[in-house]
Amino acid sequence: MSRIGKKPIEIPSGVEVKLTADLVSVKGPKGELSQKIHPDVKVENKDNHILVNIINVNDVDQRALWGLFARLIENMIIGVTKGYEKKMEVVGVGFRVALAGNKLVLNLGFSHQVEFLLPTGIKAEVEKNIITISGIDKQLVGETAARLRRLKKPDVYKGKGIKYLEEIIKKKPGKAAAKAAA
Repeated sequence: MSRIGKKPIEIPSGVEVKLTADLVSVKGPKGELSQKIHPDVKVENKDNHILVNIINVNDVDQRALWGLFARLIENMIIGVTKGYEKKMEVVGVGFRVALAGNKLVLNLGFSHQVEFLLPTGIKAEVEKNIITISGIDKQLVGETAARLRRLKKPDVYKGKGIKYLEEIIKKKPGKAAAKAAA
């Protein structure tokens, strides 16, 4: 049995959950999200709790779907009540970021400025060299942050680039340090 899937998901006050045959819609104070449901997964609403079940508990693939869809529904409920955010830092001499409408304009040491268009449903805030990406969809927030990081990954020798705020970059010593040690 799935340890994650068998736990009931509590519906907080102010959140409305609609279930159809193949779709779960969650509406809350921050917005509305919906998720398509796999045919082997059964979702039901009982006493202000969501219960997720599968057809055959002995099938390994269905047990994986059981936990997956339980977490997806819980993430939607958290997203429409609290929301999600990722903080990123731009590190480097001359590296700058500015917000222009729904675009991030970045100077990353290239010969040109890089314009990063934010997807719908994602908001960004810029304070000095810290970028805060926020939204109600956990998957979209994470994907947007990953796409932003891919523009200029942190360099392992100097640490320059775009990194997550809590990320620790382990720097390599380089040729000069290796030559001095020999």
